[in-house]
Amino acid sequence: MASEQNDMPLKPVAPVSDEEDYEHLLEDYSHFAPPAQGEILEGRVLKVTAKEVIVDFGYKSEGLVPIEQFLQPDGQVLVERGDIIDVMVDHGGAELDGYILLSHEKAARIRAWDNLEKAHREQLLVSGLVLGRTKGGLSVDVGVRAFMPSSQIDLRPIHNPDALIGQNIPVKIVKLNRRRGNVVVSRKLAIEEEQNVRKTTTLEALQEGAIVTGAVKNLTEYGAFIDLGGLDGLLHVSDMSYGRVNHPSEVVSVGDAVTVKVLKFDRAKERVSLGLKQLAPDPWEAVAERYPAGARVVGRVVSITDYGAFVELEPGVEALIHISEMTWSRRMKHPSKIVRPGDQVEAVVLAIQPGEHRISLGIKQLEADPWTTVESRYSVGSVVEGRVRKLTDFGAFVEIEEGIDGLVHVSDLSWSKRVKHPSEILKKGQVVQAVVLHIDGSGRRLSLGVKQLQPDAWELFFRSHQVGDVLRGRVCRAASFGLFVELADGVEGLCHLSEIPGSADRAKGEPPLDIGREYDFKIIRMSEAEKKIGLSIRALSADEERSRLEHYQRQAAAATLTIEEVINLKGQGDAR
Repeated sequence: MASEQNDMPLKPVAPVSDEEDYEHLLEDYSHFAPPAQGEILEGRVLKVTAKEVIVDFGYKSEGLVPIEQFLQPDGQVLVERGDIIDVMVDHGGAELDGYILLSHEKAARIRAWDNLEKAHREQLLVSGLVLGRTKGGLSVDVGVRAFMPSSQIDLRPIHNPDALIGQNIPVKIVKLNRRRGNVVVSRKLAIEEEQNVRKTTTLEALQEGAIVTGAVKNLTEYGAFIDLGGLDGLLHVSDMSYGRVNHPSEVVSVGDAVTVKVLKFDRAKERVSLGLKQLAPDPWEAVAERYPAGARVVGRVVSITDYGAFVELEPGVEALIHISEMTWSRRMKHPSKIVRPGDQVEAVVLAIQPGEHRISLGIKQLEADPWTTVESRYSVGSVVEGRVRKLTDFGAFVEIEEGIDGLVHVSDLSWSKRVKHPSEILKKGQVVQAVVLHIDGSGRRLSLGVKQLQPDAWELFFRSHQVGDVLRGRVCRAASFGLFVELADGVEGLCHLSEIPGSADRAKGEPPLDIGREYDFKIIRMSEAEKKIGLSIRALSADEERSRLEHYQRQAAAATLTIEEVINLKGQGDAR
């Protein structure tokens, strides 16, 4: 081909008229000049064979590039006829079968270094193919083999860098040494630059109330961060749904595309609060119409606290059943005794406050209040049986049926004992009988008595004794004014000091009679209303004297004794 070109007849050349025409002629024939050493040329692929690629690179002869320089690992050829490629003369421009031997690899390498130097100098992004893992990072093809440290792979530590192998990624040149063939690249800087560009665009367009679309970036316990385009917004868990959301993962997942509403936007601090539920109607707007007071509703128990249970009536609408509204009984300690999470329950709407998003429900209202009929089911004086539910300082509460507690006051536990605390007589959980003393259905009060099951010891005593009776009693305690004497079980009388002979002669602080010892006493006063009994020992001596005198008089009347004998006998008695 070269010889054919040399044998071609030369066209007549127009006379050179001036310097401009001369330069034009030089330009026309400059392609016949040999290329400079290391010069990169652009060539057009003329033909692709099994062994070489024929290239027209603007020289007097066509060029030849070995096919190996265009083969991929799988054997596929990267070029085809008509492609424009970079080449340079190889082996000093030597010809092979009439073709100039060219190198695409050398030209591409030089071109790559030139491009890399420019990118490094101007901080431009370049595309790189991740080849594989290497010690401390990744190997990336950016025209030449480059190194990307692990710290420069992403904005955050990446747990699986192998996922990038085989991907084309944007990178920035961090360091470059052409002489040593070293290149260090960073994907992290490229991402930051891209985010900054996107953030600027997003900030310019963002405003409160706007509806935007973003991608879920990551999840936390309190919400999800949404990438709005270089700027992250927080979608709080409370703004995801009108219904109960325990964790953001119940609504969204990482990578999801979501449409949200901008609730708050602080441009200076670049903080954005987003809402998802705000795109749907608020279920509380017409809740009063759907759940009027007194209506029966069915819902699902979603949570339990110490003070009650929360019931979901519909997504976004929850109501509270307070522990006091679960049963008419007062002995329930925790709501879990009645309901459990997940239970379907029926209840009655007690009150509703839409503005505060509050609905109060009751379960016990499904049944009649037992206090409304207590007066028709029990009567004063009737005997009932129940279990001691609670002990207090002033008495014991006894549950006689579900929801009905009666109080046994401490004064109604015993006729005879001085009870200071109900635990002296009763125990919690004990089943006891009692007498109904008083009923107040409207006030929800029921008074019971235990001692009323037995007759009143005082009442029995007053029925069987009277003033003048002499009976034996035990001195139980002393006072400054006299002695208290136990006459029967639970019945005491007072013997004043003035009614005890010789009491004035006793030592100071010494009782006139022995405590715990029994003596004969005479009843001199009785007051059933005040439950008071007056006793006397002195009256016994007077009675005995009067009895003896009457005896003597009867004997004298029978003439069995003379008057002198009677007087003598009386004198002997006085001496005794």
